[in-house]
Amino acid sequence: MDIYRCDQYYAHSERKSFRYGDFYVNISATSQMFTGVKAATKRFEATERWPDDVQLVQTFEAEQIILPDYANCLSVRAFLKMCKLPFSRDPRTNAEEMSPSGYLPFIKAGSFLVAGFDPIVGFVKRRGFDLSSSLSPTQQSELQAYIAMVHNILDNVETTRPRYGSIHPWPLNWIIPLIKQREIKSKLDSIGWCKKTEEEVDEEVRSCCQALSERLGDQDYFFGDQPTELDALVFGHLFALLTTELPDVSTPTIIRKFPNLLDFVKLVEEKYFREIDEE
Repeated sequence: MDIYRCDQYYAHSERKSFRYGDFYVNISATSQMFTGVKAATKRFEATERWPDDVQLVQTFEAEQIILPDYANCLSVRAFLKMCKLPFSRDPRTNAEEMSPSGYLPFIKAGSFLVAGFDPIVGFVKRRGFDLSSSLSPTQQSELQAYIAMVHNILDNVETTRPRYGSIHPWPLNWIIPLIKQREIKSKLDSIGWCKKTEEEVDEEVRSCCQALSERLGDQDYFFGDQPTELDALVFGHLFALLTTELPDVSTPTIIRKFPNLLDFVKLVEEKYFREIDEE
């Protein structure tokens, strides 16, 4: 996770680097779990609980965003809406380069940048907005296990090359997607997903949906009648997979075999995302 103080920040074209006033806090970008209270968080706690001008920065949805980033953007938006926290969206062509860790989306809250779903959830909790505070220790452990499962399986859905680069002029519309494609392949190869067959990937998705469906049951949300960060995360991924046009339709086909998950997606969309139909 990365939390940065940013009195001023700017992106260099050659590399990702920024100026953040007189100090910053680094927590490994490879870990998406909020792991402790650092000086920056303590300093922010002395200021306002939640600024009125929070911005959520992401890439353009229609022309540029890739599937995992789209899912995470939806998840963060759902989470902030469930917390009833105001924010505005700020789409940028170079959002990934602006992100302090490379993860999308990221929020600018006062003088801080926080990137990625889990870091944002942790940051918001530190501000006193905790959707899962009423859960028992056992339920908290279950919640984290389900979140890890969603990250480990649904985050690894691959995206198509033209969508990522279509907003850039030639030759960047070819160069940038090739770079991104190599990054994705390297990541999938490091966790063994490049060797999986289509049938094995489908089975992973099916097992994930089965576990989520059983946890949800006939409830509105995964842990009762009130949403948690798990509901926000699952909604983002399922909605993205169900509504994005993909070369391979097997994943949305698998999801549609679980009626209660479809009802869940519809419930969250209607309650928190009326504007999606208007975009």
